[in-house]
Amino acid sequence: MLCLAAGAVSAVLAVESFTLSWIHSIEKIRWEEDWRIVGKELVIDEARIRGSGAGMEPPAGSVLKNDVWHYRPQLPPQAVLRLTHSPYAAGYTLCTPTVCRPLADHLPGIEDHALIEIRPC
Repeated sequence: MLCLAAGAVSAVLAVESFTLSWIHSIEKIRWEEDWRIVGKELVIDEARIRGSGAGMEPPAGSVLKNDVWHYRPQLPPQAVLRLTHSPYAAGYTLCTPTVCRPLADHLPGIEDHALIEIRPC
């Protein structure tokens, strides 16, 4: 199970893995991260950058496949992901194995400036 929370608003998703994506606010390039739940932690499996731009060079070891940079972030397991929800940038998208939706759609009534926490539950 995956728990989402932003202030008093929360949701639970019955998933074991998910993809988190967003559009870079300046370069307008899509970033994607594949996560899975392992016990009480979130583990990142792979990330992708759908292009490159000023100050966003692909990390060392990235492989270009079909115009998309693929890499494995060197990030330890995380207890929680904290994301900023803002009206000044495009929101995050959360994809489960069956559907992709804006992350904010899972949290109806979320405030314009909110901290979203994603964690196993």
